[in-house]
Amino acid sequence: MAAPVLPVRVVRGACPHDCPDTCATLVHVQGDRAVKFEADPDHPFTRGWLCAKVRPYLERVYAPDRLTHPLRRVGAKGEGRWERITWEEAVAEIAGRWQGIIAEHGGAAILPYSFSGTLGLVQMGVSSFRLWHRMGASGLERSICGAAAEKAVVLTLGAKLAPDAADLVRSRLIIIWGHNPASTNPHAMPFLQEAQRNGTDLVVIDPRRTTTARRADLHLRPRPATDGALALGLIHVLFAEGLHDEAWLRVHAHGWEALWERAAEYDPERVAAITGIAAEQIVALARRYGTAKPAMLKFADGVQRHANGGQTVRALCALPAVVGQLGVRGGGVYYSAGGYVSWDGEAVTHRGECPPPPRTINMNRLGAALTGEVTDPPVKSLYVFGANPVAASPNAGLIVRGLQRDDLFTVVHEQFMTDTARYADIVLPATTQLEQTDLHKPYGQRHLQYNTQAIPPLGEAKSNWDTMRLLAEAMGYDEPWLRQPVEAVIREVLDASRAKNPTLAGVTLERLQAEGTVPYAFPEPDWVPFADGVFPTPSGKVELFCEGMAALGLDPLPHWEEPAEFAAETAPGPDAPLTLITAAAHHFLTTSMANQPRLVAKEGTPFVEIHPGDAASRGITHGAQVRLENERGWCELRAVVTDDVPPGVAVAPKGRWASLSADGRNVNWTTPDAIGDLAGQSTYHSNRVRVRPVESVAAPADMEAGAALLASVAD
Repeated sequence: MAAPVLPVRVVRGACPHDCPDTCATLVHVQGDRAVKFEADPDHPFTRGWLCAKVRPYLERVYAPDRLTHPLRRVGAKGEGRWERITWEEAVAEIAGRWQGIIAEHGGAAILPYSFSGTLGLVQMGVSSFRLWHRMGASGLERSICGAAAEKAVVLTLGAKLAPDAADLVRSRLIIIWGHNPASTNPHAMPFLQEAQRNGTDLVVIDPRRTTTARRADLHLRPRPATDGALALGLIHVLFAEGLHDEAWLRVHAHGWEALWERAAEYDPERVAAITGIAAEQIVALARRYGTAKPAMLKFADGVQRHANGGQTVRALCALPAVVGQLGVRGGGVYYSAGGYVSWDGEAVTHRGECPPPPRTINMNRLGAALTGEVTDPPVKSLYVFGANPVAASPNAGLIVRGLQRDDLFTVVHEQFMTDTARYADIVLPATTQLEQTDLHKPYGQRHLQYNTQAIPPLGEAKSNWDTMRLLAEAMGYDEPWLRQPVEAVIREVLDASRAKNPTLAGVTLERLQAEGTVPYAFPEPDWVPFADGVFPTPSGKVELFCEGMAALGLDPLPHWEEPAEFAAETAPGPDAPLTLITAAAHHFLTTSMANQPRLVAKEGTPFVEIHPGDAASRGITHGAQVRLENERGWCELRAVVTDDVPPGVAVAPKGRWASLSADGRNVNWTTPDAIGDLAGQSTYHSNRVRVRPVESVAAPADMEAGAALLASVAD
């Protein structure tokens, strides 16, 4: 007799990855197995389609190399020799080691390291704080991605309140600045295309000719890290030619006269010399921006991953204020929607019931922290989850050196044997989004997304929060907020946050579970941020002159300063360094997805784009292997000779796993771990590298597995 056909049920979910879109998903489940993964066609923003990265998500869930049981290292760190152990053994060993470290060195010697493997409220937010605060572990300054931009936007405008994406179609001019939404915010693209069909001019400002730039009506290509000077140059022209909205500025802007004086220093000729953009083009764009109503300025985090990123974003935020476009439908700033809801901090962390954090370590300085920068006490244990710092963080070679310390006890909770997990003492198997419950607050759209667990965890995999609960119990902590089921955590945070967030009116756990997608509550259906002219800043106005910046010891007015790494004069020639931009890959989310064979095949072999003139002067031909090198380290990539990048610039997409590359490295062996001008920001793009041809590349013995995977992909 044939086995009965099991019914298929559909479970609502949300994409958990570090993307502003946060797609609403539908998981079709038959028995205990997911058989189909698709977008929710009824979602008003993501509208029934998934990006190239997430579309094959079931291949990730059911990948043959998923970690499904705990492992203990039995060989040298990085050697790849493991033995299977039970969860009971793993948790007991971790707790025992931690208790010994705390007794000898204090909790500060333990460093949790996590970031954006998931963006869920519980599986990342709560999991990043509660246990660690209770333990008295070191805090982590979570500044690797958009810290400077977020701080600059809040200091200038008071909150991160992006408009509805549908308002893009009302714009007459849209400027996309240092941003490639075709790869990193794809569900915005249909709105941009509709706007263009309606006659909207699309301007892209980016050194690289990206997929988005190819669709633009005008593409301007400033030298890297000069965006702040260009913005101030546009402001100069707006004031000089009377294109500013003085009536609006007088009522709604603090320090606009001082900004006028500052912008006077950035005449078009000076800015042309800084940026490489002709003075006539600067003037023409300023005139277009000053007369097109409404005009939208859209940017993301890539533009601020420089040493001057904070002031760059301050200048960008000043532009729409100068022309009175803030609070206008179809105009203003489109950066992040992350400020519409602020979770109650005490409900998330329970910090008030814990000892104060003994210190905070900047996550960009992980390698330095592990190799002697942090002492008294030194870091003696590292716990990594939702992150892959060996592949994703700057100055990766220094991180590897730190992870190889014999006296460092490292635990990695992961779905796969990542570059970082290879150096762990204990590896714990983690769930995927289909195997856990969570709540997601997007930063690119205005809805909450609830993710219902669709299938049981594969093998012995456990979620971040379930693992935290086990570790808390083993450490002897009996606080009830360390033992709650995930639904209880979500209810607690929602209930505590609702009173302070009008946008959460009517949002309950039960409603989220029933509907999956719940829109924010606004005073009116077509509500536009800042339309009332009131800004949640100390002055109630746009802070063009910002006392908050002055309190940090920084210039209270936007200004431009060249990053130190660029300042040294270098004679042109084959040994002259190029500025390396590590742009987003189209098929990976940083390092997530970068081990999936089909996506690796689509992205191709690791490459670097170089201008034909720079290639010719260095004897580099298209397709040749080249070495990128500086004082931090080196990696070898395939050269793509193209005028998509300007002279003096090289572009190598981020996200590659070093363990899947022939040389066992990626571009982050060269990126700087210096700190930017605001909020502890990373400075990935303030990176100068020498590029030269390589005759041949030999694959190190310990990279045979990576080479074999790539060979299987090619087949």
